[in-house]
Amino acid sequence: MRGKTAIITGAGSGIGRAIAIKFAREGADVRIVDLDLAAAQSVASEISRAGGTANTFQCDVSQQSQVKDVFQQVVGAGRVHILVNNAGISHVGKLETTSEDDFDKVFAVNVKGYYNCMLAIVDPMKMSGGGAILNLASIAAWAGLADRFAYSMSKGAVVAMTYSVARDYLTHKIRCNCISPARVHTPFVDGYLRKNYPGRESEMFQKLSATQPIGRMGEPEEVASLALFLCSDEAAFITGVDYPIDGGFLHLHG
Repeated sequence: MRGKTAIITGAGSGIGRAIAIKFAREGADVRIVDLDLAAAQSVASEISRAGGTANTFQCDVSQQSQVKDVFQQVVGAGRVHILVNNAGISHVGKLETTSEDDFDKVFAVNVKGYYNCMLAIVDPMKMSGGGAILNLASIAAWAGLADRFAYSMSKGAVVAMTYSVARDYLTHKIRCNCISPARVHTPFVDGYLRKNYPGRESEMFQKLSATQPIGRMGEPEEVASLALFLCSDEAAFITGVDYPIDGGFLHLHG
């Protein structure tokens, strides 16, 4: 990663934070794009203290004008080699319990947000000789998860967009892949358990962990290790692929 610049969206917490820290540790100049500027600055400080390089930008990825402005600033300072689309929101609910506003919000961030960021970087990547785009999808794109209607819709769209972009930009040496994690232990999970199962957090954590055949949730650092490989030159022959990182969830049930 030395000498490479990587834009990572939603890197103020969770999986995005782990990816930013790992990339920086391997020598990348990291550009943290997050709606929560304070969280982004906290991660940037962590990276700087460890001897790495990171800059922060506040941005709502669902707003194309904001994305264009931020990406122009980053590209204006030098070539961008890598984009990791990670910023996203979750939603709990089935078809009948998903309001139009809920649906639109999930689509705006998880689908349009990825589109906005890829659109803003693809031309600079074409002009500078290529690059790597990595999208964070989910096993929800492939498995029928209960009460995840809008979220599953959005992640299915991410996989489809990944394949399309990979195909269309082969000749421009732009690789595009995605990762589909199962449950990963992030602050989001802890907050979800506190909100929905007060007093039963530990019990529910064990229950959610057991849904992965391997018997536990993934760690953000494990997803970051796969992201590092897919965005590195070692993965130069890999494009248009979705990688499950799921503790056996998709194929080892039963």
